[in-house]
Amino acid sequence: MWNSLLTASDAAELTPAQNGFAPLSERNFVRICDVIRQACGIHITAKKKTLVEGRMRRRMRALDIPDPNTYCRLLLESDPLQQELAHFIDAVTTNKTDFFREPKHFDYLRDVFFPQVLARGQRSLKMWSAASSTGAEAYTLAMVADDFFAAQGGFDFTILATDICSEVRAKGVAARYPFNMMEPIPEEFRRRYIMIAKDPSRQEFRIVPKLRAKVQFQRVNLIADSYPFERDYDIIFLRNVLIYFDRATQKAVLRQLSAHLKPGGHFFLGHSETLAGSSLPFEQVASTIFVRR
Repeated sequence: MWNSLLTASDAAELTPAQNGFAPLSERNFVRICDVIRQACGIHITAKKKTLVEGRMRRRMRALDIPDPNTYCRLLLESDPLQQELAHFIDAVTTNKTDFFREPKHFDYLRDVFFPQVLARGQRSLKMWSAASSTGAEAYTLAMVADDFFAAQGGFDFTILATDICSEVRAKGVAARYPFNMMEPIPEEFRRRYIMIAKDPSRQEFRIVPKLRAKVQFQRVNLIADSYPFERDYDIIFLRNVLIYFDRATQKAVLRQLSAHLKPGGHFFLGHSETLAGSSLPFEQVASTIFVRR
């Protein structure tokens, strides 16, 4: 899940002065915050200045630019094709994700929603992992759906996985993950859905081709005026994303997403998020799980 700008671990990074960089001016910090908000909707407070500078240094090193204010001029004044902006957004957006994160959501799908789908005679499902990061959420959905529907001959499902960050989308397409991400995956699912690298020094596993074929990765900016695909999804996951938007942006994103969900479709938020005050046609059916009416 594309989830945030920066994490607590970034606080351990050296300050610009300690790394020999001049400090970012307050004026340019404000400009940088504004360009991030306009590009992807993330609201940044003054407390994040040092952390923003830390992420900015990644691009400064890549371009051999020693001064953050010089980099700001490049980004804000000399980037007509917005190529550097794309790299910068990749650098500043943190993509925290895990397999089977918030597992009660997947329990609900298995125990409640999927049986309802079969009971009404539906023979296919379309699911969307919005802000999917490197794909752990999307592939978790694929595991749970494949496991449940395997005995239902002719049942089909597809999963759209979207993120603004090109680097994490590429990792999702490759579907290769470090060993330390395997722990939440149930043992039975490990046997059926993951492949271990033959070279033990690589310390990684990969999702099996059957599931990779079910997941399509695509670039989507959630604050865009429209999304380039159908409006008929059965399930949308947007977990731990809204908390990084201001209230107006939250409402706009929720309106867009709700328009892409079928009546009766299910919408999943993160554990600290809510639809309260959204005035959208949703009914809560479980903690952070909503049905579009």
